[in-house]
Amino acid sequence: MRIPDHIGIIPDGNRRWAQGQGMTKDKGYALGINPGLLLFKQCEKYGIRELTYYGFTVDNMKRPLAQKQAFVNACIESVDILSKENVEILVMGNTNSPSFPKDLLPYTKRRIFGKGGTKVNFLMNYGWEWDLNLLKTSDKTKKDIVHNIRSNDISRIDLIIRWGGRRRLSGFLPVQSVYSDFYVLNDYWPDYKPEHLDTALDWYNTQDVTLGG
Repeated sequence: MRIPDHIGIIPDGNRRWAQGQGMTKDKGYALGINPGLLLFKQCEKYGIRELTYYGFTVDNMKRPLAQKQAFVNACIESVDILSKENVEILVMGNTNSPSFPKDLLPYTKRRIFGKGGTKVNFLMNYGWEWDLNLLKTSDKTKKDIVHNIRSNDISRIDLIIRWGGRRRLSGFLPVQSVYSDFYVLNDYWPDYKPEHLDTALDWYNTQDVTLGG
C-alpha cells in the first residue's frame, strides 16, 4: 500500500457538532483535542513522516470572543500534549500579531521532543497572504518563491483530509498543497474514528499520483 509522506489535516465541524449536542458553539473545540492525539498515534504507527494540523487562521479571529478563546486554548493544549510524544514540532503563523498565542512562541522554530520522529506542524494565526510574504516581483523564479515563503520548512503535502463536509481548502498552505489529493469526510472532527484515516488512505492508494508528469 502506498502511504503518503505528508498529510494535511483540516479538523472542521467543531461548532456544528456542539450545536448538535445542544451546546454553545465554543464548547466544540475542546472536544477536538483528543482526536488530534489519536490521529497522531495512528499516523505514527503507519509510518507517516509529517502531519500538518490547521489550527486557526487570521480570518477565524473575526469570530465572537468566547469562540476565539476556546479554539486558541484548544490549540495550546494540543501542542502541549503532543510535546510529550516522540515528535518534531513546528508552530507556523503570524507572530507579530497580538492574536498569536504567546505560549506557543517557543515552538516557532522546530523543536525535537523525546526521540524525535514524526514532524508535526500546527498552523496558528495563519494566513496564506502572510505565508506568501506578499511577493510583488513578477520575475521571481520557482526557487526564489519557495525560499521566500514563510512556511518553507514544511514539505509538499501528498494528501489533505478535511472533516465536516466542506469542499474547500480555506487558504491551507497554498504552495505545499498545489498537487495534493483532497479527501472530504462528512463526519465532524470531534467524532473522529480510526476508520476515517483508514478510509482516506485506502482512497489515496487508488489515486494516480503523477505530479503533472
